[in-house]
Amino acid sequence: MTVEKLISIAILMLFFLSSCGETPKEPPKSNAPVNIEEDSVAVDSIPAKKEDSTAKKEKFVLTEDNAIDFFFDYQKDLKADKVRITTRFGSFTVQLYDNVPYHKANFIYLARKGYFDGTQFHRIVKDFIIQGGNSDDVETGRKRSEIGRYLLPPDTRKGHRHHRGTISMPSSEIDNPHMLASPYEFFIVVTDPGSYHLDGDFTPFGRVIEGMDVVDEINSVKTGQGDWPYQNIYIQKAEVIE
Repeated sequence: MTVEKLISIAILMLFFLSSCGETPKEPPKSNAPVNIEEDSVAVDSIPAKKEDSTAKKEKFVLTEDNAIDFFFDYQKDLKADKVRITTRFGSFTVQLYDNVPYHKANFIYLARKGYFDGTQFHRIVKDFIIQGGNSDDVETGRKRSEIGRYLLPPDTRKGHRHHRGTISMPSSEIDNPHMLASPYEFFIVVTDPGSYHLDGDFTPFGRVIEGMDVVDEINSVKTGQGDWPYQNIYIQKAEVIE
């Protein structure tokens, strides 16, 4: 065996022995399990689950307990004071009194909610009043349920009387010794010059400023039992004039 071959064999043996004696290297990080890291990144990258935005929030409903506080706040920034009421006979406009704030706010609120649309002038008393805001339709009952059940206290000492063209609020039909007002209905005085026997018992909260001829035409229709018109007179639209 030549010297060169012996030297080569010796070098190979030394290299083999030195390799076996090394401490194994740490596996490359790229080969380390990544599931935990990936899961962590995935969880952190997805926002925490929020409540379903499509879930319906609990609707606000007016009650005997919250109505006065609600309308007190509602009327603070209320600038509108006119409502146009449209029927098949035409339109008329009422202007609401600023110093009867709860009744004014209530009427504006209901008009904006679309409550009056589709209700009727359900009571017509010749040369006395036309009364609206009620109906025997299921839709009217549904609207009242959604808005709430409440009454308004009378506000009769603001100097307003039941002159012809006055819009006023009837008292509720429930047991009502304090003459609390039914917030969903209203009546307009047709009597000339007025129906002053109503003063002190009911709350005038505005007056017709345009279209009194339409009110008179509604008052002239034929009625049946309970002063209900033979042909329904719908409020097609009650629109707040902003």
